[in-house]
Amino acid sequence: MTDRTTLPRETSPAETRAERRRLVESVRARRRLLAERGPFEVADRRRLDREARARDRAEARHGKELQRIHEKQVRHERSLTRSLDGLDGKRESRERKALAVLRRESVERALQGTRLTASQVNGIGNGLVRDLAAQGVRTAADFQRVSWGKAPNGKGGEILYIHRTRGRKVHVNGIGEHRGRPLAEWQRQARARAEARAPQELPADQRHRIAEIIEEERVRLQAELEEVPRTAETARAEARQRYEEEVERLAATEREAADEAARRRAEFDRMAEDLLALQAELGAHVDLFGDLGLRDRHARSRALRPLPAVAVIPAPRTPEPAPRPAVDLTKRDTTPGVRPSLGWLVPICFFGLTAVLGPGDDAAAPLWLRITGRLAALAVLAELLRLWIPRRRWRTASPLPSGTGLLATAVFLGLSSASMFADPEYAAGGAPWALAVGSVVLLVGGAACRAGSGKPGGASD
Repeated sequence: MTDRTTLPRETSPAETRAERRRLVESVRARRRLLAERGPFEVADRRRLDREARARDRAEARHGKELQRIHEKQVRHERSLTRSLDGLDGKRESRERKALAVLRRESVERALQGTRLTASQVNGIGNGLVRDLAAQGVRTAADFQRVSWGKAPNGKGGEILYIHRTRGRKVHVNGIGEHRGRPLAEWQRQARARAEARAPQELPADQRHRIAEIIEEERVRLQAELEEVPRTAETARAEARQRYEEEVERLAATEREAADEAARRRAEFDRMAEDLLALQAELGAHVDLFGDLGLRDRHARSRALRPLPAVAVIPAPRTPEPAPRPAVDLTKRDTTPGVRPSLGWLVPICFFGLTAVLGPGDDAAAPLWLRITGRLAALAVLAELLRLWIPRRRWRTASPLPSGTGLLATAVFLGLSSASMFADPEYAAGGAPWALAVGSVVLLVGGAACRAGSGKPGGASD
């Protein structure tokens, strides 16, 4: 910058004033530009806060995704484990069903082979046998039972109907009570003989085939169970990759914003240096030419006043592309870390309504029951919310303490029994006593489970 303070003494007053105005206006211009540094620093601080929140949100999303993957893995493993544990019972169930089908088929074949003849049923001759055959009743398998009913035309009173196995019920003229009972007894005896002759156990080949099917299912379930951790690990790797890509994108954006902020901050620094140089030049000009009047002093005082202090944010560190450490759910046990289900909202809503409306019929309940019931429901509601809400968060996910369900059910049964004792309609019966006993048993069991879970190494469910 040219040092204009070396002007000769014989410079005209007009030129001196013009130079003084130029210096004052230059100082003012720099001051106006530097006045933008305060809002810039505030905006840059807000930018840094937004970037920090964006990184925290990315980490929170990553943690929640890992939590969902972990819970899905635990649920799948538990389901497959239950299926594996139930295969023995499934084999027995299939054997029972197969034996039932085999016996039913044997009984059906035996009944179909038992033909109805005049010599087998007392009171039924060849004519009635032909009439029954015309209606589709030839063997013991063709009908199930006999019953009385009104005649189709509504006249003649009640008649005896024969319920066919396949088809509608029929009536044969000449078969009434005295002939219908022997016919039904003949069919019952034929069925009893067929059931007695039916096989009592499965053949060895069928048992072997069922065992092979169960073993194939066991192998399949075991393979699925072994595949679950690998699938979960793949899902975690994909989630980690998405998280790293998002962090890299945020880091690139932060680097660009940081470079732009550094450029603007360097511009402000250069402006501050220029302002100091201009102020020094103005001071030298004043020393050389002296005071030019009141207006000049006023303009100089405004131009030379100190700048407001601005809190300059230090240059932020350049974000690294590597992701920030996230919550590692892969090394946690399969039981902890699983959030309680949304089904707990049902007892929470029930106790909330009970705390507001009271137990049972609030108008007919005595005062002590209304007050005690509301207080008990409010206490259980507060305890459930205290236990349930923090455990639904992914950072503090864990199952509810053991015995919580038993204690909640005990309070529910206790309130129900108290309201029934207060109602004269139920007070004399045994239902309120049964509910009271059940409430006490569940209360003791829940307290024991809670005490056991509170000890070191206590289990929780």
